Amino acid sequence: MDPNPPVAELAPEDVAYFQRGTWENPRFWNRLGGQPDLQGKKVLDLGCGHGRLCIDMAQAGAARVVGVDLNERLIRFAQQNLQLNYPELAERVAFYCIDIAHLDEGDFDLMTSKDTFEHVMDLPAVLAEMHKRLKPGGRLYAAIGPLWNSPFGDHDTIKRLIGINLPWAHLIVPDHLVLRATARRIGRPLHSYRDLGLNMLAFRDYKRILYNAGFEVEFFRPNCSRHPVVRVFSLLRHLPLVGEYFVNNLYCILRKPI
Repeated sequence: MDPNPPVAELAPEDVAYFQRGTWENPRFWNRLGGQPDLQGKKVLDLGCGHGRLCIDMAQAGAARVVGVDLNERLIRFAQQNLQLNYPELAERVAFYCIDIAHLDEGDFDLMTSKDTFEHVMDLPAVLAEMHKRLKPGGRLYAAIGPLWNSPFGDHDTIKRLIGINLPWAHLIVPDHLVLRATARRIGRPLHSYRDLGLNMLAFRDYKRILYNAGFEVEFFRPNCSRHPVVRVFSLLRHLPLVGEYFVNNLYCILRKPI
């Protein structure tokens, strides 16, 4: 099967982002030790975005895949793309623009979340909702990044203003200057980077939250990457006082106790 089938009647920029899953999703699983057996499983993807990971998991044999996201535009794309290009999966895949706290479905065998936790404002509450809906013995596979204190933890906010990425600039340039300029660009008031959907959590915050969420932590690895710079970061992150600034991402597997 063509991994990138032509998509009709959909915005080209959304199609292009969806197709990034061709290489992003295998990398996601590889960094977590490999894709688990999905045959016959019921799966939830939190922060599903354009829905590519959901499609991939259904194609890998999952019996039921639910993707949730708070971005209405992305969910609309995911739903339309499913109907137009993956009709054979339509009975097994569903996309909802909904807060997980309002999802009337549970007993999931497995959950995923890729590059979403850094946008969740109340991460302990969301993890509690995920824990509630996961079967005992079920696992949550998560990738988080870039983290706030990492070189580009502002998720390109400053780059969109000046056209280039300056490492750690968001930690140096006063927030009010960046937010004022960004507010003019997007046409709405901003009082914090949190208004842009960034929770500003540091590595130590994630470690505390994840280890206190009621799961068994089976895998917990910062700086998962073969990039030579990130490999150097893996050494520098152990430095006292400044180590936090050299943690770029975090991958983890959490298991709900039986």
